[in-house]
Amino acid sequence: MSSSSIRAGTSSRILWLTVPSLVWFAVFSVGPLVAMFVIATLKWKGLLYEPTYIGLGNVTKVFGDPTFHAAVRNSLIQVAIAIPVMIPLAFMLGYHLNTKPRGYRILSVFYFSPGLISISMTGMIFYGVLSPNGGVNGLLSAVGLDSAATAWLADPATALPALIAIDLWRGVGWTAVLFAARLASLDGEVIEAAQMDGAGRFRTMWRIAFPMVKDYVRTLTMLQFLWTLFTSAALVLLLTKGGPGTSSTTLSYLVYAKAFSQRDLGYSQVVGVVLLLVGIAGMFLIRALFRTRKSRTPKEDTR
Repeated sequence: MSSSSIRAGTSSRILWLTVPSLVWFAVFSVGPLVAMFVIATLKWKGLLYEPTYIGLGNVTKVFGDPTFHAAVRNSLIQVAIAIPVMIPLAFMLGYHLNTKPRGYRILSVFYFSPGLISISMTGMIFYGVLSPNGGVNGLLSAVGLDSAATAWLADPATALPALIAIDLWRGVGWTAVLFAARLASLDGEVIEAAQMDGAGRFRTMWRIAFPMVKDYVRTLTMLQFLWTLFTSAALVLLLTKGGPGTSSTTLSYLVYAKAFSQRDLGYSQVVGVVLLLVGIAGMFLIRALFRTRKSRTPKEDTR
């Protein structure tokens, strides 16, 4: 038997071993995506009701709805503010942890802790902190800034910014710990060489360390983008329920509200398709922004 025949037989056996994984992927990944597009063409109030095919009727309904327009705007504002603030701040904190300052192990625990708190507990904490008689307004009153106090979650001007601030509180710390773990794997001689050439801490951080972990930064940016975009519904539900009005309604929350509160599954899945497309577009944008350029040596970066 020739070597090519042996290789072909081995490849065939390996291919068969992948069948369970392919079946799992088709059923639990491709299947729900296909179902989402199918349900988007139906007028359907839920499993106990008979669906009616209406074609693109839901699309017309969604794109003519001011609530949907507000949700798109709010979701874009949320990711456009949270991600550009979170990633640089987390990287700087991670770099600081990687330098092993005094008490850095305790700092790591403190940074990581917000990401371990359940979403329901987080909602309860910030419901108290941001309530009219809560911690933030109490602090403002204590320093004589009573005029700045407001009902943060009930004010259309502050409801969405408050939710973004909570996202940052939850995400910056544990992302910083992940950055610190990645930075710990870098070649220390490169950092030392840059410092010997006169590079300060800020330049070493951004001109030496950052390019060396750029692919990892891109990956974490993508994950945080998807996390922020797709999982905002829980926090919105707990704290504002999309209000006041539609000031804090996001696409993720609108999918939930239409499917479970208003029993309009077709509308919900059209919004889900839009959410999916926004997520894909965001991923391509992040990849373009972090496109790897020709690397330079540390000496070139410190000149």
